[in-house]
Amino acid sequence: MQIDFIPVRPDIPMEGILGYGFFTFVLGLILTPWFISFLRRNKLGKQLRVETVDGREATVFRQYHKDKFGTPTMGGLLIWGSILCTVLFSRSLSYFGVLEHSLLQRGQVYLPLFILLSLGILGGIDDYLNIIGAGKKKGLDWLPKITFLLAISLFGALWFYFKLGIDEIHVPFWGDLRLGWMYIPVFVFIIAGTANAVNVTDGLDGLAGGLLVIAFSAFGILAYVEGLSVLAAFCFVCVGGIAAFLWHNVPPALFFMGDTGALALGGALGVIALMIDQMLVLPFVGFVFLIEMLSVIIQLTSKKFRGGKKVFRAAPIHHHFEALEWGESKVTMRLWIIGAFAAFLGVVIGILG
Repeated sequence: MQIDFIPVRPDIPMEGILGYGFFTFVLGLILTPWFISFLRRNKLGKQLRVETVDGREATVFRQYHKDKFGTPTMGGLLIWGSILCTVLFSRSLSYFGVLEHSLLQRGQVYLPLFILLSLGILGGIDDYLNIIGAGKKKGLDWLPKITFLLAISLFGALWFYFKLGIDEIHVPFWGDLRLGWMYIPVFVFIIAGTANAVNVTDGLDGLAGGLLVIAFSAFGILAYVEGLSVLAAFCFVCVGGIAAFLWHNVPPALFFMGDTGALALGGALGVIALMIDQMLVLPFVGFVFLIEMLSVIIQLTSKKFRGGKKVFRAAPIHHHFEALEWGESKVTMRLWIIGAFAAFLGVVIGILG
């Protein structure tokens, strides 16, 4: 598979790629105490969900998560803040001649960084409105939220289609499939769908964070194999930022990611999959995100067409496993294991296919 629309230069050696990731991890750890203090001082704490997405009482969620009320949220600010600081730091080093090339490269980093920051701002607004609403009004209404999400995704799609001339996807072990103008809605679906899937998964301590570390690592490997070392470095910078957050988000979590992080990182993950032309590998790399989203769709469809009958005790499916008395930590770690195996399979398919 040849990715012709992304420049493969400049090169960053493997030690540089890992160094950027480690720098971001350390930076995130250093900033965490101050950041948590800031969240607590400004009372930016999680509000308990009082109803499900279909308007019914969220009994299972409240039963197992009642002790988490008031835990600081909006941790996504720390994640993409650390990522942005690392990118800008590398740019300053390049400007003063310490490094030959920075991470701020138009061909490989501009678009995922734009998606990360724009969706992070969208998620941040949603989180903040949720907090000040104190459970009475749950963040942004669905219409403006999905409108902005689709608009941001559409910008990326139009850039790919008209600016870069991309209208095909790679099918592993088969070849390239030309979609023509249909590439635009497919692109939008991938970005919006991945952002929402990660957001849905972000419901247990450490769950989404651990799975995102796995997913960005997998795409970092695939980007490096394709010769896109700057994009690979950006992936591992994301890994470093998420890992620093995860250090204090594993059970019991000191703070939560929120929509601020979930939407941003989900959207960035989707656009990276499209940039390395591995859209059909994304369901493997993000397998748990996929089944979490499907569980919500199945539950809502069942309730609508089967007179309120449920398939799962609760949705997303991680709450179903909680209701089976697995325990939060066990659910999280088992889904990490599934995610790691699926991502490994995705990397193999991406390399060989």
